[in-house]
Amino acid sequence: MAKAPRQAAWEFFGAELKRRREVAQLTQEELGGRVFVSGGYIGQFEQAIRKPQLDVAQRIDEILQTDGIFERMCRKLINDSRYAEYFAAAAELEALATKICDFAPTLVPGLMQTEAYMRAMMLADNPFTSDESVQERIRARLDRALILNSAARPVYWTILHESVLRIPVGGPAVMAEALEHIATLVHERKALVQVLPYAAGAYPLMGKDLRLMEFEDAPPTAYTEAVYSGNLLDDPAVVKRSQAAYDLLRAAALSPEASLALIESAAEDYRRCASTT
Repeated sequence: MAKAPRQAAWEFFGAELKRRREVAQLTQEELGGRVFVSGGYIGQFEQAIRKPQLDVAQRIDEILQTDGIFERMCRKLINDSRYAEYFAAAAELEALATKICDFAPTLVPGLMQTEAYMRAMMLADNPFTSDESVQERIRARLDRALILNSAARPVYWTILHESVLRIPVGGPAVMAEALEHIATLVHERKALVQVLPYAAGAYPLMGKDLRLMEFEDAPPTAYTEAVYSGNLLDDPAVVKRSQAAYDLLRAAALSPEASLALIESAAEDYRRCASTT
C-alpha cells in the first residue's frame, strides 16, 4: 500500500533529522538531552512514529544550527493538516493508538459525534462560517471516526458527564440521533461508555476534558484542550497523574449497563419531544 503524502513527508523529516544529527556527531540521547526530550523520543521522531511539536522542532534547529529547516517543515506539515494546529499532533497519534480513553464534561467526543451534532456545534462556535468550511471540518471528523470501524480499531473507553446527555445541542431530534448513535457503538462493542451522574457531585478534572492514548511501541500520552489551544502531554509523571484521575472518574461513574440505560432513556425522551414539536 502506498504511503499517504503526509506520512511520507514526516518520514523525510525523520530521515533529515537523523542525517543532521549524525553530521553534528550527537547520539539520540545527547540531542534529546539538549532539546529536553528523551533519546527514545528522538528515535521515534527519526522513524516518523511520533511527530515533534513545533517548540521541539525549533529547539532542534537551534542545537543543530540548521537555519530553521525543521521549524519550517513542521509548520508546513501542521498547516497542511485538516485539523486545527493545536490538535494536529494528537490526531496523528490517535490513528496509531491501541487504546483511547476519553473524558467529556460537556460535549460528545469527536469520535462518537453524528454529522448533525457536529454541524450544530460548529455553527454555534462560528455562526458566520461558510457551508464549505463546515462540510470540510465534518468530513475530517467523520474520517477520524472510521478507526472505530476498522479491524485494528483501538480499545475505546469513554466517560461522559451527565451534562453531555442534557445539553440539547442542535435540538431534540439531533440529540436523539446523537445518543442513539452512542448506544449503537456500545451495542456493537466498539466502545465502552460510562456516565458520571450529577449525583456524583464534585469529581476529578472538574470542567476539564481529557484523552489518554496508549501505543504498541511508544509511551502513553495525555491530551487536553483549552480555548483554541491544546496540550499533548508526554511527561511520564504527568501522564501517570492523568491516568490516576481517570481511574477516579471510572470509580465515580455509573456501571456500563446503568450508563447505557440512562443514555437510551435520554434518547427516548428527546425522540418523544422531537415528535411533538
